[in-house]
Amino acid sequence: MAFEYLKALHIIFIVTWFAGLFYIVRLFIYQVEALDKPELERNILKPQLDLMAKRLWMGITWPSAILTLIFGFWVLSYRWGYTQLPFMHAKLTFVTFLYVYHLICHRIYKQLQAGETKWTSNQLRLWNEAATVLLFAIVFLIVLKNLTDMVWGLVGLVALSALLMAGIWIYKRVRERN
Repeated sequence: MAFEYLKALHIIFIVTWFAGLFYIVRLFIYQVEALDKPELERNILKPQLDLMAKRLWMGITWPSAILTLIFGFWVLSYRWGYTQLPFMHAKLTFVTFLYVYHLICHRIYKQLQAGETKWTSNQLRLWNEAATVLLFAIVFLIVLKNLTDMVWGLVGLVALSALLMAGIWIYKRVRERN
């Protein structure tokens, strides 16, 4: 019974963590674009976007990442044998990439809070899709649990990545025309 509650909490914090990751990069895009606005507009937008980013990042995203990790290890302690299975090795590798993604987002957050821009809005749009790719990889691995399906899932992941790249490219072209 405790296992189900722990698993439910783990999933809830995964959802809130991903919600934070998806939205924070969108806020990064708005922050970068606000810095290119005329001074009057920038002076209104930047403080508001900085505050929104701070509340999201420190109040939701970081706590969710930490609680996801805690509950994840707790859930895994009930199924320790999974650590011997190839699908779990792959899943934990993608989870590690997700925490690296999170830490890079933290660096971007700190830079933007200081008014520094090292990424363009288009680079951030592309960066935002990395979380989507990681989400697909992790979910497919934990649900399918075998190497054959994992290979097909990775083929689908590559196809999804290509579609996302095409979508970003099309969006950029449409936006440049307007």
